[in-house]
Amino acid sequence: MTSPHNWRKSSYSGEGDGNDCVELASTPTTLHLRESDDPTTVLTTTHTPLTHLLHAIRVGSLGRPLSS
Repeated sequence: MTSPHNWRKSSYSGEGDGNDCVELASTPTTLHLRESDDPTTVLTTTHTPLTHLLHAIRVGSLGRPLSS
């Protein structure tokens, strides 16, 4: 698998290329996340699991079991 070239840096990371930050790139079917300190290590996922994670963070339900 090849890594995408359209990496975007978090707006919370400030200006410039030297800041420690999380970067995100996407293709039509996958999302790629990496930390600028180690750009060769890339976490790849799809939209659905990442959406669920972000929702859990927003509502504060991390660490609690999901209800069925």
